[in-house]
Amino acid sequence: MLHCFVRRHAVLRLSRLHCVRFATSASSPLLGGGTNSGDPHFVVEYLVNSCGFSVEGANKASKPLARLQSTEKPDAVIAFFRSQGIDGANLRKIISYKPRFLCWDVESKLAPKFQCLRDLGLSESDLVDVIMMHPTVIACNVQHTLLPKLNIWESLFGSRELLLKNLRKRGWFFSNSIEKVVRPNLNFLRDECGIPPERASLVIKMHPTFIVQNPDSLRALVDRAEGMGFTRGSQNFLWILDVLLGVSREKVEAHFKLMNSFGWSKSEFCNAIEKQPNFLQASTELLQRKMEFLVKDIGLAPSDIAIRPKILSLGFKTRLIPRFQVMNLLESERLWTSQGKLHMFFSMPHPKFQEKFVLPYKDKIPKLLDIFENCCS
Repeated sequence: MLHCFVRRHAVLRLSRLHCVRFATSASSPLLGGGTNSGDPHFVVEYLVNSCGFSVEGANKASKPLARLQSTEKPDAVIAFFRSQGIDGANLRKIISYKPRFLCWDVESKLAPKFQCLRDLGLSESDLVDVIMMHPTVIACNVQHTLLPKLNIWESLFGSRELLLKNLRKRGWFFSNSIEKVVRPNLNFLRDECGIPPERASLVIKMHPTFIVQNPDSLRALVDRAEGMGFTRGSQNFLWILDVLLGVSREKVEAHFKLMNSFGWSKSEFCNAIEKQPNFLQASTELLQRKMEFLVKDIGLAPSDIAIRPKILSLGFKTRLIPRFQVMNLLESERLWTSQGKLHMFFSMPHPKFQEKFVLPYKDKIPKLLDIFENCCS
C-alpha cells in the first residue's frame, strides 16, 4: 500500500526539478517590484505576458484573482509548473482550471502533490499526462484526500501496476468521491447483491466507470437486470450489469428481435446473455452478419449457438472468417472433419489453435500459416 510518502513534520525532499530557484516579483514582466499599481488590467496583462493567454482567456481566468496585489507567488508557481514539464497550452489549461493555483505557496501546497505522484512510480512524462488528464489531483490535500484515494484505488485494481496503468490511460475516474460514490456502490453490491469487493474488482480492473456511476443509477441498473429475469445470485450477474451499463434498452430489444428471427425464444436469448453477456455489445448489424455467417456458411444450428453463445463474441474478421478459411483448406485436403467440433474449432485460443491446426500442416498447405498470421496481426 501507499504509505510514508509525505511526512507532515519533515522538510519535503524535493527532486532535482525542485531545486529550481523560483522567480520572484523582480522577474515580473509587468511591474518592477511586483505589485499591483492599481491598473484594473493588471492580472489580465500578467496572464497574457507570462503565460501566453489570449486576452479573452486571460479575462476569464483573471476573475478569481481580482485581489492579486503581487506577482511574487504567481511567478513562483509558473516557474514551478514549468520545471515539472508543464508549459505552453498545458500551463494555460492548468491555470484556467483553477486560477487560484497562482496564489498558492509552492513548497507547502504544490510540491507535495507532485512528489507524492513521483513516489507512486510515475515518470516525469507520465506525471504530466496524469495531471493534464486529471488536474483536480493538484487541488487534493495529500494526507486527507490524495493518499486515501490512491490507497482505495490500488486496493480495487489489485496492484500498483494496474493503478498506474489506469491513471495513465484514464485518470478522470480518480475525480469521483470515494465516500459519496465508490464506497456506497461497493457496499450496495456487497450487502444487497452478494458481490464482495474482491469480485467487484474483476470488473473494476477493466472498467473503472462501473463503480463510479451514480449510486442511484447502479440501483436502477440492478432493477433493470432483474426485470429481464436475471437474479442477483447469478454467477454472471456482475458481468451482466457491466454490459448493460453500456447497452441501451432499445439495443437489447433490437438484438432480441434479430435472434428471434433466427428462431431463438425469449428464454434462449436470456440464457445466452447469462452465459456470454458481452455479445450484446456488438451492433445489431454485426450480430446479424455473424449469425448469417455461422448458420449459412459454417452450418451451425441457431439453437446450438444459443447453447454455446461464446462464438458470438469472437471477432468476425479476426477470428471467424480466417478460421473458416483454415477449416475449408483442411477439409479440402481431408486433414480434418468439422463434424461435432465446430464450436471448439472457433473458440480455441490462438496459440493452441496454431499448435493443433496450423503448424502440423504448414508444409503441405503453406497458405495456412499466412492466414493464421494475418488474423493474429
